[in-house]
Amino acid sequence: MISIPSGATLLLYTQPADMRKSFDGLSGIVRSELGREPDDGSLFLFINRRRDRIKVLYWDGDGFALWYKRLERGTLETVSPANGEPVVTMDAAQLAMLLSGVPLSRVKRRKRHVCG
Repeated sequence: MISIPSGATLLLYTQPADMRKSFDGLSGIVRSELGREPDDGSLFLFINRRRDRIKVLYWDGDGFALWYKRLERGTLETVSPANGEPVVTMDAAQLAMLLSGVPLSRVKRRKRHVCG
């Protein structure tokens, strides 16, 4: 499993991504489609059309890193944005559930107190 820095934003690109793209191609999607800079500390998640592969692009302080997973069986859940945007913001727990095959649409979170 990927190590997620505390406080990092996870952004799932909701359109099917071409898994042949690497650092530069995925960075281009981040800039042109999401209007963000790929080195801003966020983790950018990309899923292919068949939903059996996921790539995570992130800046680890001195260069880009790419994490890639291919499922041998099954598919990743389709996540649809509520507001029509091409991106969904996630947290580390939601990413863990997505990678484990837990349907995010069925998960109900209990209210928690947030300091600050």
